[in-house]
Amino acid sequence: MKLLLTLLGSVILVQCMRAQSVGEEFYFSLPDTDLEVQTSNAQDFRVQIVVSGLEVPWGVAFLPDGTVLITERPGRLRLVRNGELLPDPVGGVPEVFARGQGGLLDVAIHPDYEENGWIYLAYSKPGDGGGNTAVTRGKLEGNRFVDQEEIFWGEPRTGAGQHFGSRIVFRDGYIYFSIGDRGSMQNGQDLSNHNATVIRLHDDGRVPEDNPFVDDPDAKPEIFAYGLRNIQGMTIHPGTGEIWSAMHGARGGDEINIIRSGLNYGWPSITHGVNYDGSPITPDTARTGMEQPFLHWTPSIAPNGIDFVWGDRYEGWRGDLMVATLRPQYLHRVNLDGNRLVDQEELLQGFGRMRDVEMAPDGFLYVTVESGGRLIRLLPVH
Repeated sequence: MKLLLTLLGSVILVQCMRAQSVGEEFYFSLPDTDLEVQTSNAQDFRVQIVVSGLEVPWGVAFLPDGTVLITERPGRLRLVRNGELLPDPVGGVPEVFARGQGGLLDVAIHPDYEENGWIYLAYSKPGDGGGNTAVTRGKLEGNRFVDQEEIFWGEPRTGAGQHFGSRIVFRDGYIYFSIGDRGSMQNGQDLSNHNATVIRLHDDGRVPEDNPFVDDPDAKPEIFAYGLRNIQGMTIHPGTGEIWSAMHGARGGDEINIIRSGLNYGWPSITHGVNYDGSPITPDTARTGMEQPFLHWTPSIAPNGIDFVWGDRYEGWRGDLMVATLRPQYLHRVNLDGNRLVDQEELLQGFGRMRDVEMAPDGFLYVTVESGGRLIRLLPVH
C-alpha cells in the first residue's frame, strides 16, 4: 500500500509539473502595466488584475482552450476569454437557493475534460422545505450549459441559509465534495444525513461499493468523512495524492485537515473554537477516535479556497499551501516541508475578501476577490 501511494503521488506530481511548466507564455496576455512589487519572505511578486466587476466571485476553473469559468454566488456562471469578461452570463445554469451563504458555489472540470467535456457545479438547490447542496454536471455549448445531469442533492433540505460548503476535487476516477452542517451543529456526528461531511461518488453520481459507510443501514452511503463543520476549501496534494481541506470554525477553531476514508474530524464534540457569543461549545479539543487538525487558527481567519504551489514559476513558494481568507482579507501562505509545518505568512494584507485560489494550467496563481469583484493573477519576481 505504501508503495502504491508513493507511485500515485509521483504520477500526480509529474502530471502537475507537466501542466504547469508551459514555458513563459501566459494562459492569456493582458496589456502591460506598471505593477508595484509585493514583498514576501520567500518570493516577491506583482498583482495583475485580470477582470473586475463580478458579484461575489466564488469559484474559478480553467479550460484547456484558455477560457476561465467563474461562479458568482447569486447564481451566474461567467466566462473570461482572452483576458476579457464576456458580458452575458452562461445560460441554462441551474436555479440556486440564494439565501445567506447559499448560491452558486464551486466549479470544476473533469480530469478527462478534453475527451468528455464535463463541467461540474456545486450549488445550493431549492426544494420543498428549503434547500441543500447539490452537484450537477453539464457541457458548455457556446454560451449555454447543456446536457445537464444532477448527480447529487443533499438531505435534509431546510430553510437555513448557513454552511453549504462546497468545494469539488477529483481523484482516481471519483468526485469528492463538501457539505457544511447547515447551521445545526448536531449534524456533525449524525451519519443519517449528508451534512458536515465530505461526499465521495463515481463521476456520474453512483455510490462506490467501497465507500466506508456503504454497509451501515443507519448512515448515508455517499459519506466519505464526517464531523466537518463547513469546508469551503479542498485540493489534492500533488506529491501525495491526499485530499487537504480548509474548514470554518465558529469563533476560532478554523482548521486544515487531511481527509481520509471513514474518519471522524470531531465537530462539534471537539473544537478549538467557541460560540459567537463567547460561550463554550465543548470543553474538549481532543477525544479518542476523532482526528486532530493538521493546523488550526484562533482567532479565525475564515479560510476559503486552497491550493498547493507547484511548477517552476514560484521557486520560493514551491510546495506551500495557499489559503484564501475572508475575515482578515489576505492570502495566507502555509510554508511546508513535505507534510511538516515550517512557517506562515500573510500576503496581500487588506486586499479584500478572497474566495478562491487556484494554480492554472499556465503555472500561475489566480485568486478571486470580492472587493471590486476581481480575478487577479500573481506574477513572480525573480
